[in-house]
Amino acid sequence: IAFGMTMVIIAGEIDLSVGSTVALSGVTTGAVTGWLANHGGMPIEQAVIIGMVVSLVLAGLIGLFNGFILTKYKVPSFIITLAMLNVVYGAAAVMSGGFPVTTLPSWYNVLGSGEILSIPVPAIILLLIFAIIFVVMKYTKFGRSVYAVGGNPESARLSGINVGRVKIICMVVVQLLSALSGILLSSQVMSGAFSFGKGWELIVISAVIIGGTSLFGGIGKVWGTFVGLVFLGVLINAMTILNVNEYVQYIVRGCLILIAVLITTIQIMKRRS
Repeated sequence: IAFGMTMVIIAGEIDLSVGSTVALSGVTTGAVTGWLANHGGMPIEQAVIIGMVVSLVLAGLIGLFNGFILTKYKVPSFIITLAMLNVVYGAAAVMSGGFPVTTLPSWYNVLGSGEILSIPVPAIILLLIFAIIFVVMKYTKFGRSVYAVGGNPESARLSGINVGRVKIICMVVVQLLSALSGILLSSQVMSGAFSFGKGWELIVISAVIIGGTSLFGGIGKVWGTFVGLVFLGVLINAMTILNVNEYVQYIVRGCLILIAVLITTIQIMKRRS
């Protein structure tokens, strides 16, 4: 999710609804699988594939909706995605009835807990997504357009870049990656619950900012986000191992975000001066 969020923030926007999409995708995968297996007469081993596809399509539509409202009516992405955070969580809760959905086949667990050549499947997927986003942002015309849109939307428009389309694509990508994360999480625990992903949007944004991406848009690197993820993961694990109070961990994370934003802001001010 953090790699997709990097694109969104570089484009000058933000998405607070990613955590709720994680929950919705896990619940949707389980619910669709159960319905097809119980009422559609489809083997559960095949039904879960349809469930995953439906989850990804639904996430894509959420991203499309967010991007459409953003570009068509100029509503700030912060407000749109804050509203969608609650809407999507509510939809996941209604769909699951407040209980975990466990209608999933045994092979599904491989996605979240399996290994290939002793390497966990989620780690392989993480590196693959990193490689794809890195290449797109560094070596493609679209990647350069994202930086241009985030740096100066009006200049980008005058240069012939479709600003609205670029922002919509970024919003769709981060939602698709959120759905993928929800699928992997539900695969690990073999259930889908509306409580999945709660607070993930803050962790994701923290990793992106610590990695050097500016909240003002136009500045950031995908590899920086990767470093931010590793740093944040090591820090959180270290505090957990050392039995640091959970509330103190919130303070540490908040201070890290503030420091990272201050450093980026100071760097921008120096460049302009």
